[in-house]
Amino acid sequence: MKKILITGGAGFIGSNLTEYFLEKGYEVICLDNFSTGHRLNIESFLANPKYRLIEGDIRNFETCTMAVHGVDYILHEAALGSVPRSIKDPQTSNEVNVSGFLNMLVAARDANVKRFVYAASSSTYGDSQVLPKVEDVIGRPLSPYAITKYVNELYADIFSKTYGMECIGLRYFNVFGRRQDPNGVYAAVIPLFVKQFISGQSPKINGVGDYSRDFTYIDNVIQMNELAMLTENQEGINTVYNTAVGERTTLNDLVLCLKKLLSNYDEKIANIEIIYGPQRQGDIPHSLASIEKAKKLLSYSPSHTLEEGLGEAVKWYWDNLR
Repeated sequence: MKKILITGGAGFIGSNLTEYFLEKGYEVICLDNFSTGHRLNIESFLANPKYRLIEGDIRNFETCTMAVHGVDYILHEAALGSVPRSIKDPQTSNEVNVSGFLNMLVAARDANVKRFVYAASSSTYGDSQVLPKVEDVIGRPLSPYAITKYVNELYADIFSKTYGMECIGLRYFNVFGRRQDPNGVYAAVIPLFVKQFISGQSPKINGVGDYSRDFTYIDNVIQMNELAMLTENQEGINTVYNTAVGERTTLNDLVLCLKKLLSNYDEKIANIEIIYGPQRQGDIPHSLASIEKAKKLLSYSPSHTLEEGLGEAVKWYWDNLR
């Protein structure tokens, strides 16, 4: 089997990709500096002879060069996420998401890696009001984070044209699922709301709850990474894809669905009140993906709807958070 380097492999998405590809018999190298990833996420892999952990930072080019040695594919997940984080500290977001990304591209080029699949972002659509979001129609970025992810796409495009690399970007739309961290000031909305409900606290929605998102379960993301990594359709290489379900859900509807699902485990949750606060700076009002390009060129077919994914995620959190 082939060898895969997964950067950010101790994080939410990276550890799920690691688990999947180890089970399929691949050799997997994890590169992570544990700034946002967790050792608990990779604990079960450490005894696997096909798994290797490199504790290091993508901002260090020598570390990147060492990590890509003998690698066939790279799944680049390492990044500093969160729009609010990037607004508070744009310099660090740029160092990790742009300089670190460029380090990985150069290292992959020099090592003749077969394909470089990277985590892009729906934040690239910026202030575009077109719905659904189609890959070729974007607006102006609304945050430093969005700028960094768009720059990633520009660099990948240049490297494919200039050096003949095979690069595929996956624009993730609000990914959720098992192992997503519910703690910290930059926690994503679904694990944060679940944690608050389980703790008997009232979830706080930014704004009036009418902002909508294309919430995407982790198993759909794993499928897209595998398809992008292995596709032999030349038309489908050196481009970007929406990685989503193609369904739009408001924050109000999301929180009601979570309350209903969690009430099956603890009926007192049904009586918890929802509170509202000020709208968050830099947030895109509405996000809905067209997945027609991925269907056509990668034969993508989402395995989980939002409700199916939430059902599995809620069970995982109930088993692991209490």
